[in-house]
Amino acid sequence: MLSRTAAALYWLGRYVERADFTARLVEATVRLDALSARPAGEAAWQSALAVSYTEESFAATGQAVTQANVARFLTLDNTHPGSIVHCLDMARNNARAVRTALTREAWTAINRAWLMFQNRASTGGSTATLNLLEQVKGETRGFEGAIHRMLRNEATLLIQLGAAVERADNTARLLDVKYHILLPEGEPVGGAVDRDQWTTILQTVSAVTAYRWLYRDGLTPANVIDLLISRFELPRSLAACVEEVVQLLSAVAKRTGLQGEADRMARARLSRIQKTRTSDVIVSGLHEFLGAFIRENALLDGAIARQFRFV
Repeated sequence: MLSRTAAALYWLGRYVERADFTARLVEATVRLDALSARPAGEAAWQSALAVSYTEESFAATGQAVTQANVARFLTLDNTHPGSIVHCLDMARNNARAVRTALTREAWTAINRAWLMFQNRASTGGSTATLNLLEQVKGETRGFEGAIHRMLRNEATLLIQLGAAVERADNTARLLDVKYHILLPEGEPVGGAVDRDQWTTILQTVSAVTAYRWLYRDGLTPANVIDLLISRFELPRSLAACVEEVVQLLSAVAKRTGLQGEADRMARARLSRIQKTRTSDVIVSGLHEFLGAFIRENALLDGAIARQFRFV
């Protein structure tokens, strides 16, 4: 496989996963902002910008931090890499470059998602925004399903590898931002706004039902942190993403013979997270742990690029 083909497949997986995550993030924030008698609106949208690393880009627009402005910025603004439309543009470009490696279903899902945003200037009100985001999620789920039905060859494995690396990064950033979000003045830790914010995190990673199955003592920050870091059962947890990256790299190595720095880094990271106790992470510093994880994930991304000669 040509190195540019491998790069296109890997980044196709990353951009589709990023578009899906941003859609989930905006959807959860719209729902949080809509809750009555909750003074969390601006803080909720500020946190959405922080999670997507777009605070500076949005500040440069000079707009107020409101649902209409931030939702449009994260959805339709193609001037920065954090928006859904930008991710879908990049995903479609990469998919076109490797069109013969994809099934009709996989290409159609990407193309339909991209077509939704052509000539669209506004997301509309809350209901229209939620409907648009649901369509995006439907197409990204369709793409993921199509990939699972493709031949399990190098192309499929590289797409899934990109998605797993992106998913780990998204979950870590989401959890890190919530841990540092400032509650509105007068709102207690463990109060209504705090619970709403933790629930928003679970909604963003589709884990509300999973949380109820695994934890019986109600909603607590410690349990949400444990779920998103250590529970291998949850596909979007750090542990599950780390394990999936190791498995995918091993599968690619068996087919291509390309094994090296990225495999070693991925296995070492899996060994560490298997020994990680959530209680120890909280005591020693969750922000420090997540910051180190995000940096290591970026280093692993670079190692994958070198190993498969993306650059």
